[in-house]
Amino acid sequence: MTELLAAGAVRKMKTQLAEPVAYRLVLGEQELPLNQYLGRELWLEYGGEINCIHCGRKTSKSFNQGYCYPCFRTLARCDSCIMSPEKCHYAAGTCREPRWGEEHCMIDHFVYLANTSGLKVGITRGSQVPTRWIDQGATQAQPIFRVSSRLYSGLLEDVLRSHIADRTQWQAMLKGDADRCDLDAARERLLAACADEIAALQQQHGLQAITLLDSHPQTLISYPVLEYPTRVKSFNLDKSPRAGGTLLGIKGQYLIFDSGVINMRKYGGYQLSLTLNG
Repeated sequence: MTELLAAGAVRKMKTQLAEPVAYRLVLGEQELPLNQYLGRELWLEYGGEINCIHCGRKTSKSFNQGYCYPCFRTLARCDSCIMSPEKCHYAAGTCREPRWGEEHCMIDHFVYLANTSGLKVGITRGSQVPTRWIDQGATQAQPIFRVSSRLYSGLLEDVLRSHIADRTQWQAMLKGDADRCDLDAARERLLAACADEIAALQQQHGLQAITLLDSHPQTLISYPVLEYPTRVKSFNLDKSPRAGGTLLGIKGQYLIFDSGVINMRKYGGYQLSLTLNG
């Protein structure tokens, strides 16, 4: 017996910090709680249509995880400085959407340590804690600095990543939880290694622009996973419109099936249906 559970344009999954993380799959206007389907057979099917997640227009190709090409070219959230905040266009006076930049970039951000596929450094807006960490599949996370703009977070991250990774190895993250890290000890080693560069940034931009957080508690995160894969194989809906199998887990923005994994955030705007078998 096959049951249609939901259908519509997909968005990144919504999450709630719980034990384990609670996931909701967003398809159109529907938000389907997913944890209850662990161990069940689920299938996603792509109907061949993509709608821009910003303007809603049909697009033959998705850019930057869900945008049509005109939006990709004009929206500040799709500009290169989002991935490289140390090159902030707002600070340079060339932001595509200055008001959006004021609301999203010229506000407090955190620079943090997280344990995903291993220890890494990252940045996020305060409003995205702990969502950002969950989306990366982190099992531990701890803010170490508060900064007054995205630009300063990028400048600081640029200093720190010369001593520590700033990316998650997603395949390793999906094969299991990384070994537990002593984040306090890692923080102290990193601060000592970068002391001169951090002091120079604070002298240039002001102590209030880059503030060290003392003894901030870490967040521990667990995920709804019955079994991790030993080999990670990704579904590609552009090549084959059907993906699924027995749902073995959810981590980051990935659904883990017995036959492969799929990054739901990658397919923002794709028109999908989700069915339950049996």
